[in-house]
Amino acid sequence: MQRAITKEEGTPTKPSRILSLLQAGLAFVGDNATLAAESARALLGGGLALRDLVVQMASLGSDSIWIVVVIASATGAVFAYYVANISLSVGYTGFVGGSIAYAFLNELGPVLGSVAFAARVGAAIAAEIGTMVVTEQVDALRAMAVSPVRYLVLPRLLACITMLPLLIVFADGAGIYGGYLFAGLRGVPHVDYINSIYTYVKPFDLINGLIKSICFGAIVGLVACQQGLRTQGGATGVGRATTSSVVWCVLLIFVADVFLTPLLTGRVQLP
Repeated sequence: MQRAITKEEGTPTKPSRILSLLQAGLAFVGDNATLAAESARALLGGGLALRDLVVQMASLGSDSIWIVVVIASATGAVFAYYVANISLSVGYTGFVGGSIAYAFLNELGPVLGSVAFAARVGAAIAAEIGTMVVTEQVDALRAMAVSPVRYLVLPRLLACITMLPLLIVFADGAGIYGGYLFAGLRGVPHVDYINSIYTYVKPFDLINGLIKSICFGAIVGLVACQQGLRTQGGATGVGRATTSSVVWCVLLIFVADVFLTPLLTGRVQLP
């Protein structure tokens, strides 16, 4: 007779769970590194179809701009509410617009816009490619000697890198304007709001945010394509790939921001 497996025997031990998580993490890093290298090789080899890139840019940009603008506007309004309360309590409103613009150009615009972009575009890319994998369309491309990286990954990756900075510009403008309207409702003079922007904000603040958005766009495009290509298990697998894509993109955006911020500002001091 077959011996029944006890609960203790059927439950993975803590070291085995840690080992499996480590293996999954290494596999994730390896897959993305390989996909990035193959994408670079395809780009340098002249395998990019400009028409496919333009189609992806138009699709990804139009699908995301409204959610990015709404989130940025709402965040700018709420941020202005708190900053205006502080400024009015101390009797000085000459820093409200500058603080909101500085925060949006450097942090809030790139990060919030990229998270919204990952939720909308990253999920769509992973679902689209994942569906092609489970329906064997990717295998058909390989059978016809067509590279999935060149045909599927590269246009979407470059579209993410190209369109996200443009969306972040809209996010910055929407956030600053939302703060402008709400600060005015709270009693902050419009002249003080605008003058403080000229006082505290420098051109590099915009450049800083755009550099971040380029990096975040590469993360979203690469991870979404990688999760889509590794889809297994039919419709359930597509759902898992879509969820994993959003989770990994958001996590890596925040991790990358931690390293990019001191690197770009040059204000980190090692002990």
